Amino acid sequence: MAPLNFTVLHIRESRPHNPLFQQELDELNENTVGQIIDAGHNAALVPCSELSLEQVLQFVDAADAVLVMGGEDVEPSLYGRTSAYPGGGHHELAADRNHVAAIQHAIATRTPLLGICRGLQLLNVALGGTLIQHLENADAHRSTGNDPFVDTRFDSIASGLEEDLSAKATHKCTHHQAIHELGKGLQIAAMSTDDIIEAVVHESAPVTAVQWHPEHPHTASSQLRALIQRLAMQCQAASGVAPELING
Repeated sequence: MAPLNFTVLHIRESRPHNPLFQQELDELNENTVGQIIDAGHNAALVPCSELSLEQVLQFVDAADAVLVMGGEDVEPSLYGRTSAYPGGGHHELAADRNHVAAIQHAIATRTPLLGICRGLQLLNVALGGTLIQHLENADAHRSTGNDPFVDTRFDSIASGLEEDLSAKATHKCTHHQAIHELGKGLQIAAMSTDDIIEAVVHESAPVTAVQWHPEHPHTASSQLRALIQRLAMQCQAASGVAPELING
């Protein structure tokens, strides 16, 4: 079987205002592309702030599956809030608009999609949902030390998703925002032990999103690979190919 084409949407290739954050995101993006390639597929890394909407949608149309990666907080005006909130910082409105349009287009065309961290939040906003702008216990979901990641565990998970979402493992997360009101068509797939929505799926479209970072170097080969396999199976279901013939 021919390899699948994955489009990986991120924000930008350089951040002169925050080079350390750029370095962190580069590593996560590289892990993602590496896992896709190791699974036998192709990956295109697309910086949404540096392209027109038409160009971004062309990448979505060329893809068998789409991933939406992490980054800065979602622009608050896109979900009816203001920029005055604890922990608020740099926003990327142009990228956010392109991401939202890409997500909506992928859902309309039933292109399998995976959102990671900010990608989950963008998916929720794209479908009319809102965000908690700053968690009261944000220090339980991100660290301010040299390593920004902390471990989180599930308290509940939807039946049938245990393997795809690596339910028995701990998960690496770094975020201070989370889903508040669910977007249209989304269903909760996993909750953390402190009642944060950790994963969602769409009721009818092949869409999955997670609040943690499965592409973290300690977990990419297991947690991200499981989600890539989920995307591949969704692609093959759409094309009518038997699951046993899927690469990876």
